[in-house]
Amino acid sequence: MFHYLSFLLLGAVVTFTVLNSPSHALEMANMTTSSQSGGDEKTQNLSEDDRIFLDDLEHRTFDWFWDNANSQNGLIPDRTPVPDGAASIASVGFGLTSYGIGVQRGYITRKQAVDRTLTTLRFLDRLPQNDKPVGAAGFHGFYYHFLDPKTGLRVAEWSELSSVDTALLMGGVLFTQSYYDRATPQEKEIRTIANRLYRRVDWQWMRHNGQWLSMGWFPPDKFIPVDWKGYNEGLIIYLLALASPTHPLPSALWKDWTQTYNNQWGQFQGHTFLNFAPLFGHQYTESWIDFREIKDSFNRRHETDYFKNSREAVYAQREYAKANPGNWSDYSQDVWGLTASDGPGDITKEQDGIKRHFLSYSARGAGRDYINDDGTIAPTAAGGSVAIAPEIALPALKEMKRRYGDRIYNRYGFVDAFNPTFKTENGFWADGQQIGIDQGPILLMIENYRSQFVWNVMKKNPVIRTALNKAGFRGGWLGERRSH
Repeated sequence: MFHYLSFLLLGAVVTFTVLNSPSHALEMANMTTSSQSGGDEKTQNLSEDDRIFLDDLEHRTFDWFWDNANSQNGLIPDRTPVPDGAASIASVGFGLTSYGIGVQRGYITRKQAVDRTLTTLRFLDRLPQNDKPVGAAGFHGFYYHFLDPKTGLRVAEWSELSSVDTALLMGGVLFTQSYYDRATPQEKEIRTIANRLYRRVDWQWMRHNGQWLSMGWFPPDKFIPVDWKGYNEGLIIYLLALASPTHPLPSALWKDWTQTYNNQWGQFQGHTFLNFAPLFGHQYTESWIDFREIKDSFNRRHETDYFKNSREAVYAQREYAKANPGNWSDYSQDVWGLTASDGPGDITKEQDGIKRHFLSYSARGAGRDYINDDGTIAPTAAGGSVAIAPEIALPALKEMKRRYGDRIYNRYGFVDAFNPTFKTENGFWADGQQIGIDQGPILLMIENYRSQFVWNVMKKNPVIRTALNKAGFRGGWLGERRSH
């Protein structure tokens, strides 16, 4: 069985094809969920130093979304600083969620959040949707991955109509639908537009290739010939598609989909879990959905849940860094983290007497499914894991900041990536940019760790509850009665 990953890189769709290892149904590692994971920060016994660090990192990361959004239309860059760079619809999804966090933390007022959210939703709602290569923002309710930050139209012909980035956008849209619950005209309008945006996504149309959802489409009529199969960030795509009141996929598809990732189950670095090498695959859906103690049929067969599975993945990554089979500089129990990120560039050079090949933007990762490692560390790998495994993720973030200082930590928190092995005149390579889809998990998961805020808002959302029920999830908070 082949597992496919698709990424947009420098204006072209780049597809990696990775051969999965044979699966072995080994017993789950005896890991228990920490009482700290996603708990109330008042009961977590955070040290004063931890609290100060989290306050600082969370505020700086929030500021990235607030400061860099276009205040006239709400669009948020894919990355900064990039003069005249493209906006990313996935960044917008994380940004819409960040504004609620900003209210909760006192960074902005509720009125400021309402105004920015309404500006964003109104703009998205008005953008043209059609099959023309130029002059549209999307089609069938989906949006192009990258938009012009001023006009909101497709930024260039290389930008695909993206199923996953639309799903990440809808994560933020649905957050606004549940968070802004007051009876004011503005908050009523937010709920109305959010509902309309979600309802018009035509998930059935995106199944053009057959049973599964395609990764995307190019006008006038070309679907990307790669589908969402195997365990990955596709969790959020299929959940949102099942719950659609207008264009739903059949409930049975969830069980069929989970059967496509059986070959990813197995052991890596002493941990047995459902593997996906880059950590973003374990973080994106969980940024919005609390999977603790709720189980689908796959989870029940394997006596786990997706939250515990992600903990195993995080621990396995740390063990990989400690083992350091590639002999990369500085890897240790507190310096680790592989996920899709920037890199020094597609360069082969000799470092410390060893000829090494480095990568630019790439889906770095370490797991049973594959290993792609050039010594580049992405802080979002640990940052997006804070709510999942805080006892190892938080010390890693603190150690990276302590060791590398302002080379990797600036006005907006951590830079996207750095590579201690890649030597430069400044000592080592460090990125000069931040990326929205990497800033987002840091911010949302820190807040979920501290207060469960995003998770609790999404538990009230009828779409999320319907989706999980249709997918066969049972137990945990799904048994609790919550107002809609």
